[in-house]
Amino acid sequence: MATTTNDALQNMSSSADPDSAQPSTTPTLRDLKANRPAHGPNMNWVAKLASGIILDVRARAPYYVKDWTDAWNYRVVPATALTFFANVLPGIAFSLDLIETTQQYGVAEVLLSSFMAAFIFSVFGAQPLTIAGVTGPITVFNKTIFRIIQGQPDAPNYLHFVGWVYLWAAIIHWITAILNWCNFLKYVTLFSCDTFGFYVSWVYLQYGVQVVTRQLDSSSLPGAFVSIILAILMLVVSFLFQSLSQKTLFHRHIRRFLADYGMPISLIATSGMAYWGTFNSANPQTLPISGAFQPANNRSWLVPFWQLEGRWVGIALPFGIILWILFFFDHNVSSLMAQGSEFPLRKPPGFHYDFFLLGITTFLAGLLGIPAPNGLIPQAPIHTTSLLVMGRPTKKDDEERQSSNLDEKNSGYIAEYREQPVGVVEQRVSNLAQGSLCLVLLSGPFLHVLNLIPRGVLAGLFWFMGADALQGNGITQKILYFLRDKKSTPKDEPLRRVRKSRILLFIAIQLIAFGATFAITQTIAAIGFPVIIMALIPIRTLLVPRLSFTAEELAILDGPTASPFTMESVGGSL
Repeated sequence: MATTTNDALQNMSSSADPDSAQPSTTPTLRDLKANRPAHGPNMNWVAKLASGIILDVRARAPYYVKDWTDAWNYRVVPATALTFFANVLPGIAFSLDLIETTQQYGVAEVLLSSFMAAFIFSVFGAQPLTIAGVTGPITVFNKTIFRIIQGQPDAPNYLHFVGWVYLWAAIIHWITAILNWCNFLKYVTLFSCDTFGFYVSWVYLQYGVQVVTRQLDSSSLPGAFVSIILAILMLVVSFLFQSLSQKTLFHRHIRRFLADYGMPISLIATSGMAYWGTFNSANPQTLPISGAFQPANNRSWLVPFWQLEGRWVGIALPFGIILWILFFFDHNVSSLMAQGSEFPLRKPPGFHYDFFLLGITTFLAGLLGIPAPNGLIPQAPIHTTSLLVMGRPTKKDDEERQSSNLDEKNSGYIAEYREQPVGVVEQRVSNLAQGSLCLVLLSGPFLHVLNLIPRGVLAGLFWFMGADALQGNGITQKILYFLRDKKSTPKDEPLRRVRKSRILLFIAIQLIAFGATFAITQTIAAIGFPVIIMALIPIRTLLVPRLSFTAEELAILDGPTASPFTMESVGGSL
């Protein structure tokens, strides 16, 4: 079932190691920057325009063909299945509130948005591992816009106004990429990523609760209780499969199968439970659907937003700026997390170029009247994790590990087969395939299948993804460090070298930032929550170093999100 290390590495072949495959013809970003032609002082700023985009394209272009041929690897199959279920169903569930509140969007709009993002970023993007789709923050943003403009006596057409918001945001996206402002990503560290990831995780948990509680207001109270049972069942079964995949109860191939397909199996099985016996007679609520390939309200797919009254065009500008702030942080952070330092990546990134493409998808979203897609957290790192090629550690690594663990060595314990990441199947097919499945869902028969999925199962999926993301979050790990029995804490734990007061202070700053972001999204001022998110960067770079942290303590508590290889696209790490 799983690919052996030698076979996997042979499938990845030369593209997995470009230095060995094309030592003389494939330049790195560093080589391209070093060979950049010199310009006079008066033409310096002109010469630098779009230089980040050009470097990204030149660095990634030599790998484009291999990005497709490298997909001939089994890891692409589970990556497609896992990413599809983790992308489309939460996207639809996120949009339920938006659909019911505005009545301007439907399931078709969400599916089309996911397909458009997957197609553009997988076919044309420089970072095809990044998964883009409809997120919780964009649904909060769009819903808040609806509430604001509907309170006006001469409220404009909602989709026309949002079209202009998206157009303004798209223009600022293009300016950002041309002026190389993505270089500011060098200031984004784990402090910001962990805080934002913590926020997104709790948004998932909150939406799961909302999906369930919204059904308590319905006329079918038995159906609401069945939905709660299905949500809990989905959560428990998903974590059961995940736990079994991490134990040593089964053969390693079976464990990898459970890790790859545990969540989709849980979702299908739990959905089937809704149609069993008493559960079926309770008639729990399922996902709403619309006509095949038809937008909501039987409108045209083309939104003539240029018909909007002039003064509302100007009012849309500040909303566009806020959307740009949200996408600048959200999309780029998801790209950083999808290419984190824990993944052994070998192909260059391209932040400037991809952010320019994000401007195109944002503009198209306004033109089509669909929610604007952007990078997904936690789906992006989930996608990369599912593409990991696992293999045996080298003999040297194994000897070093055993010599560093005296208890294991003295007990005479000999480790069985252990695996560690040895590569990533870096390709474009899994992203394109999961997006194409979203398009397939727009057809009549598959929309009927989608209509069979109970909302309670989606609530459980939200809880699972939120809780799973919290497990690996840096804030959670630091909190657990204080709760863990110190005798069971490894002696080489880096946090042992940090004063407890500094750890608590670092966590407190992150939790305050999280609390402020989460609180503002519960009010009418939710439109401004991207500003708080962006403020995480100056808080980390300007405020935190002034709070009596030593350089060693900050290095342990925080660090770059991605490896120096990935950060070359934005000028390196700090």
